[in-house]
Amino acid sequence: MLFIDGEEVRKRLTFERCIPLMREAMIAFSIGETRQLLRSILPLGAGRLLGIMPGAMGEHAVFGAKLISITPENFEKGRSSHQGIVALFDPEDGAPVAIVDASALTAIRTAAASAAATDALARPDAGRLALLGYGEQAREHAQAIARVRRLSSITIWGRRRERAEALAEHLCETLDCPATPVDSARAAARGADIVCTVTSAQEPVLEGAWLAAGAHVNVVGSSYAGPTEVDNALVAMSRFFVDSRAGALAQGAEFLRAKEAGLVDDDHIAGEIGEVFAGRIKGRQMREEITVYKSLGHVAQDLAAAWAIYQDIAGEMSRR
Repeated sequence: MLFIDGEEVRKRLTFERCIPLMREAMIAFSIGETRQLLRSILPLGAGRLLGIMPGAMGEHAVFGAKLISITPENFEKGRSSHQGIVALFDPEDGAPVAIVDASALTAIRTAAASAAATDALARPDAGRLALLGYGEQAREHAQAIARVRRLSSITIWGRRRERAEALAEHLCETLDCPATPVDSARAAARGADIVCTVTSAQEPVLEGAWLAAGAHVNVVGSSYAGPTEVDNALVAMSRFFVDSRAGALAQGAEFLRAKEAGLVDDDHIAGEIGEVFAGRIKGRQMREEITVYKSLGHVAQDLAAAWAIYQDIAGEMSRR
């Protein structure tokens, strides 16, 4: 059985490879080819969580499970808040074949999924990116979205100015694109074509009233019912897409809060992003409308990415 660490994941799972993998995985999920249960979440106290996500890519395809811990205080210590493993089982004989570092995998596949959604929902000429948050997911989202849109500027907001400044400097160097820290979320969102909320906020940091017409928003930071990054108005005014309808109805905090306020009902979910990728429903309908992709993450994304890495390594070993 292989243990595939974070360094190996990052070496092999480039965005050029992962974005198409996420697109394919989300199509498979939305057309019913995959099998999985809703994420189970065990509260551990003080905002810490343990998530369990089992699934299979099909009847005779790879299956496995993701075990992930969420420790919010890691965010301010410069460490990933998501730590864990993905266990892979051989589809032929059911033997466990690999344990894959889930921290690196989650960071890359989450941003890659948002980039795939952005490619489908954002306007073709969208170039001004706003990041609300300055941690690992903010960095990865900028890198991933730069693969699907030609970025002309990046604005960054976070509660600690020095962290936003450090990320801006890094992105200026790695993306050859102007990146500027700003003093408020409103200033970051002003005029942006693409906004990514990648925070650990418990209450909304982005309001719909701040958005320019035609903006696309990736709502990423909250992965369970409770913490909410965007306000009810943004949910209600948008064409609202999710990665999993069942997941959003059970755990999509922003949608559930707007629903509880009586502003939307279940039919407000325009569809799963995999349905857009598959051509079953239309994404953006008008240039001026606001689109939202709510990312919760599902195990089909993890399995697709982890299995691709495992097959690479197993193939190399068999040729030695």
